[in-house]
Amino acid sequence: MDWLLERQEQVEGRLARRHLKEGELALYDVSSSYFEGRTCSLARFGYDHGNGKRGRMQVEYGLLCDSDGRPVAIEAFEGSVKDDKTLPSQVKKLEQRFGLTRVIVVTDRGIGTKENVTLVSDTAEFAFITALKAPQVKKLVKEGCLQLSVFDEVNLAEIACEQLYPGQRLVVCRNPLVAADRARTRRELLQGTEKQLAEIKRRVEAGTLQGQAEIGLAVGAVWNRYKVKKHFQVNITDDTFTYERKHEQIALEAELDGIYVIRAGRINPEELAPAGIVRAYKQLKEAEKGFGGLKGPLEVRPIHHRLEDRVRAHLLICLLAEYLRWHLRHAWAELLFQDDNPASSTDPVAKAARSREASRKAGRRRTPTHEPCHTLHSLFDELENRTRNTIRVNGSDATFPQLSTPTELQARALALIDERVSQLT
Repeated sequence: MDWLLERQEQVEGRLARRHLKEGELALYDVSSSYFEGRTCSLARFGYDHGNGKRGRMQVEYGLLCDSDGRPVAIEAFEGSVKDDKTLPSQVKKLEQRFGLTRVIVVTDRGIGTKENVTLVSDTAEFAFITALKAPQVKKLVKEGCLQLSVFDEVNLAEIACEQLYPGQRLVVCRNPLVAADRARTRRELLQGTEKQLAEIKRRVEAGTLQGQAEIGLAVGAVWNRYKVKKHFQVNITDDTFTYERKHEQIALEAELDGIYVIRAGRINPEELAPAGIVRAYKQLKEAEKGFGGLKGPLEVRPIHHRLEDRVRAHLLICLLAEYLRWHLRHAWAELLFQDDNPASSTDPVAKAARSREASRKAGRRRTPTHEPCHTLHSLFDELENRTRNTIRVNGSDATFPQLSTPTELQARALALIDERVSQLT
């Protein structure tokens, strides 16, 4: 591990030269893994990125990928570091270590802060694509830059708001499926909250719950469960409790259901049209697949190492394993449930759809050649069944190795790997 860590810059530099090109996308996202123990200098309490291990110390790490989601570089941070504070080192890495002068950095809304946007814009000829947070979207509406009536006809529009975002492009999208889902969720949360508040009111009126502090504790438990305190007006005294919905506020929030705003800077319309900016931002899903591989079959978590350098080496090994896994998934696409020919859509806002071939594979669980479809894990299991035998010559001490004859599936999988390697070389 120590030997490998000493060569991390050379390894990542070679991957960057192969996959990060001038003028193309560089996808960046952050996650974390929980830590077993308390002795590592990187282990800190911080925001839990879907580990489901609250109360555990963690190590944060940032993953840098090319536009297709190939992992190129990984960097470890203390577990208490905020996501947006990890981007400056990545920008420096792209410019100084990888020698790029023009790249489009794509990050999510949690990383695309004002300071990071300024940093990227001030670096060489770098550009950026990120998204606005909900309060920023509301401010666009308040300032009159965003007219919601435009979505009566279209689901994508480019707007300008020089007073808030000078020189930047804002692409507003409305996804009706997301809008319906958020409306349903809000309705269920409001109904659940009212049901609990009605029970508290009944107890207060019956005299079984008295005192402003005691009533407040009961109401606070409801807020913690349903998280919609902002939508209710409550009045509490020692012996009374009333509540009502903030109907106007709820209606204003509902108008923004399904609406998101993508923010881009230093990108000309000739370079990327509005639809291209949306597609570029949605490519972050490819980086998220990398995290899925790291946390799933590659078992980047939990981290047991105690030394900081060993943690960094552990992450580098997982990066290289995910890089290999990425190529295997694409090499074996015809054998897997994976969609090897995704359907292209003229509408970047619409829900992604599987190709007809992928839907047929999923429904029939068969490849186009009528062979059983596999997951990556089950295909590895098939390949593991191939044996390497040591043959001893009768009457002597002479031996020689012999591989078992591959099955049709094993032979096809190995042939696809050879084809992939020949394409790369």
